[in-house]
Amino acid sequence: MYCRPELGRWALALGVALAALWGAGGAVAQAPSAVTVTDDRGQRLTLPRPPQRIVSLLPSLTESVCALQACGRLVGVDRYSNWPTSVQALPRLGGLEDTQVERLVALKPDLVLAAVSARVIDRLQALGIPVLALEPQHWSGTQRTLITLAQVLGDAPAGPALVARIEARVVAAAARVPASLRGRAVYFEVASSPYAAGEASFIGELLGRLALANIVPAAMGPFPKLNPEFVIRAQPALVMASAEAVAEMPGRPGWAALQAPQRGRVCGFGAAAMDTLVRPGPRLAEGAEAIADCLATMRP
Repeated sequence: MYCRPELGRWALALGVALAALWGAGGAVAQAPSAVTVTDDRGQRLTLPRPPQRIVSLLPSLTESVCALQACGRLVGVDRYSNWPTSVQALPRLGGLEDTQVERLVALKPDLVLAAVSARVIDRLQALGIPVLALEPQHWSGTQRTLITLAQVLGDAPAGPALVARIEARVVAAAARVPASLRGRAVYFEVASSPYAAGEASFIGELLGRLALANIVPAAMGPFPKLNPEFVIRAQPALVMASAEAVAEMPGRPGWAALQAPQRGRVCGFGAAAMDTLVRPGPRLAEGAEAIADCLATMRP
């Protein structure tokens, strides 16, 4: 077929341009967009493109990355990250106080996720490694963290969508709490010293959403160490703790006087369930469901 020379040259130029624009899958290839977010320190972080090699130094942040379908970008985690099971094969880099900086640097991350309280942040930034400090304390903070991480990962709509799914599951769990137990006083133990989850904690917030009343007021702080007599005097209608702690409670001095265990109103959670309850991350809905499941089996 005849074609004028100038049209032929135009067609060739257009073909070259389209070849440069179109990717192998037939979609127009676009340069990765820079992302800018503000972390929980109030510091703005700008990355030239969504990170592909991420180190997470907090279990709730590890879980959040995976819940946002980006587990494959993790190249290292802290010693306590254990969900999902795939992260257990990653290099372990210590904790808040003893991060193994040399091993971390050797992984060549383009982003480190850390708690605001992590001591290693200044050193990493001095080495030129971008750090995003996120440390949610309540459900609102968890929401903000998930939305921020989704933006950083280059999939901004995924954050609000995940938040909505978690919220719906918590609401559904609350609806399953038996009417006879709504408003009952609860003692939730996070460590056997004993340390409790008070009203001011994210666990206390979750208990409140499940229509339970906390024996530890907000004025005592989020996770206060209690005098055991405080718990005995309060006589909570419900007791919640790890299965191990529940098993040892009757042997504690004076704790045999607690009436909740005698009435079968105790929730002893296994290690996996406790993880969902003590981490302000994307599995809080699973924690709410574990509580609702336990309460549903209690005698009226």
